[in-house]
Amino acid sequence: MINKNKKYLGAALATLAVAGLVAAPQASAHKHKATAPAAVSKTEVLEAQLRAMQDEIAALRAQVNAGTPAATVAATVAADTKKVQELDAWATSVKAKHAETHHAEGGNMLYFRGGFSNNDSSMIATTNSIGGVNGSASTGSNGHSTGWNFGAGIDFKLNDNMFGLMDKTELLGELDLNYVDLGTFKSSVGGLTVDTTGYSTASQSMLRINASPKIKFMKGSDFRPWLIPVGFTLNVISPPSQANSITELKPAMNFGTGVDYRVWKSLYIGADVRYFLATSTLDGTNVNGLTAGGTLGFGF
Repeated sequence: MINKNKKYLGAALATLAVAGLVAAPQASAHKHKATAPAAVSKTEVLEAQLRAMQDEIAALRAQVNAGTPAATVAATVAADTKKVQELDAWATSVKAKHAETHHAEGGNMLYFRGGFSNNDSSMIATTNSIGGVNGSASTGSNGHSTGWNFGAGIDFKLNDNMFGLMDKTELLGELDLNYVDLGTFKSSVGGLTVDTTGYSTASQSMLRINASPKIKFMKGSDFRPWLIPVGFTLNVISPPSQANSITELKPAMNFGTGVDYRVWKSLYIGADVRYFLATSTLDGTNVNGLTAGGTLGFGF
């Protein structure tokens, strides 16, 4: 009977040892990779269960030495084997889930955006509102109100749930730089004499520097709508505003909405629409306008 029990003990020890070798590396790897508090807690539970298995092996050895019936030892071995298999399956699922959601960790993004641009009206600049040098009449043309834009920005995650107000809704801080090109126009600045009728060509452009809060919805999903309720914009126009009041800078507000879609790992594409509003003109120059287009982002 004792020899038979020892055989059961040997089988039990071998089974538990193999299962421990399978589960232990996963526990160790999970412990080093998991960064969230929940993942750390699960790793601690896993280690505790491995220690419990070692205690059960010692208990089995004590049962055999005490002459416990072989059937009782076999039942204990079967139960422990089932526990080890369940533990191994659980550890595998946790590892797979961690790998699947790893791309969402951080919540920050570097993005590039560009597309169509439309100002509420063409900008009146020094070069198309001043006459000839010796008093000749203005013979230039107004600039365009439509053009294209290109820019880049960074989103920084500030909060995971809008300070407890909305689940799965992130609050981000956005810093955005956007260049707007409104084409060229004929400048009214002529030659040095009144009978000169030649024109020069000027380019009309604007740089917008934006700092805004951004609310991004549906955390954990590949499809992420977002909203900028209101942000700060500094408009820098070139050429500067019209004669007798040559200025380049105009503070304004910006509003926006759009979506980001994760196509692969940390690679995102999306759409972006924004409107920029100043409460007054810049010495007669209107800087209000709309931009719309696509985005390409990289999460980190």
